[in-house]
Amino acid sequence: MAGTTDYSDLRALYINCTLKRSPEPSHTQTLIDRSAAIMRAQGVRVDMIRAVDHDIPPGVYPDLREHGWPSDEWPSLYERVHAADILVLATPIWLGDKSSVCTKVIERLYGNSAQLNDAGQYAYYGRTGGCLVTGNEDGIKHCAMNILYSLQHLGYVIPPQADAGWIGEAGPGPSYGDDGTGLDNEFTNRNTTFMTWNLLHVARWLADAGGFPVGGNQRTAWDAGERFGFVTNIDEHASDAEGR
Repeated sequence: MAGTTDYSDLRALYINCTLKRSPEPSHTQTLIDRSAAIMRAQGVRVDMIRAVDHDIPPGVYPDLREHGWPSDEWPSLYERVHAADILVLATPIWLGDKSSVCTKVIERLYGNSAQLNDAGQYAYYGRTGGCLVTGNEDGIKHCAMNILYSLQHLGYVIPPQADAGWIGEAGPGPSYGDDGTGLDNEFTNRNTTFMTWNLLHVARWLADAGGFPVGGNQRTAWDAGERFGFVTNIDEHASDAEGR
């Protein structure tokens, strides 16, 4: 039994970083749907974005219209990111790495990361992140390592085993979901399920706690001069402690 915890007040956002524009079928979307079905069964409000369908210029600013680009849909998409307790970045593998679209999405997430929440912490504190990866070549762990590092650096909390994927046999061949390919793969099904539940658990804890704990991590307080116990002269501090 997965438990009787109520998750119905949580919101999850999946960003599909496929290179295929709608309505072209996406293998990555097929795996997203399996994770999202678990979320929905627990009452979680699930939102999805296929990034390539939107005008998202590359860059590291919240709104690139202020930096010479004629249009930018990211500010409105970021409202959906900001509303989500859980963010899952999903990407295909190309040349052993995450897609160029996924890189661009991470760059744009980075552009908002200096914003602050109501507690004076960085904007993504108190939110949970994970990733899904699909392809028919090696690279799930490499992609997950890069994506999950990026998310935690921006402020997301990463649960244990927060990634899952399917790559099939090495070399050209059917992709996830083609004529049922991979849908009965025990390893993928287990990891996708565990990842989804771990995201739910951590998001529940954070929501119940009112966000990530405040203390020693408030940018507003640091800018005001608070140093949270940081010692400039470590040698002097250590000698004082040794004397005691």
